[in-house]
Amino acid sequence: MFQIHPLSAADFTNLNGLSDDALAEKNVQVHISDGGFPCRVSLADAAEGERVFLLNFEHQPGDTPYRSRHAIFVKEGAVESHPEAGSIPDSISSRLLSVRAFDAEHEMIDADVTDGSEVSDLISTFFANPNVDYIHLHYARRGCFAAKVTRVAA
Repeated sequence: MFQIHPLSAADFTNLNGLSDDALAEKNVQVHISDGGFPCRVSLADAAEGERVFLLNFEHQPGDTPYRSRHAIFVKEGAVESHPEAGSIPDSISSRLLSVRAFDAEHEMIDADVTDGSEVSDLISTFFANPNVDYIHLHYARRGCFAAKVTRVAA
């Protein structure tokens, strides 16, 4: 069994209500959603017309060659979504994914690309390896971090 985790809403509340100019000073771009902007906090696509932030985020802080940061979208005023264990939010299952398995030392030990509708099987396969500590999901086409996945006791 596995659990998909959102990013913490608290990490982005300082952006809410800022002007476009103030956000630009922080290297944050503002976009208006067309319905296809996946928020990493709500784990849902922002609805058409909603304001979303595009910003750089360090999703892999481990002190290894795999340390990484990349662009992510966060909906203004996003509320954290905590999906049930074993479930995949639509914003993830509807896209092509790069799935990356890491050990406890933050070294990548396995990786593959899969359709989001089939990612549960790949997650289970990776977690069958006892050396896999956690998994990162990335949207394969743009390479952006989507979510972290951890094991949960069945």
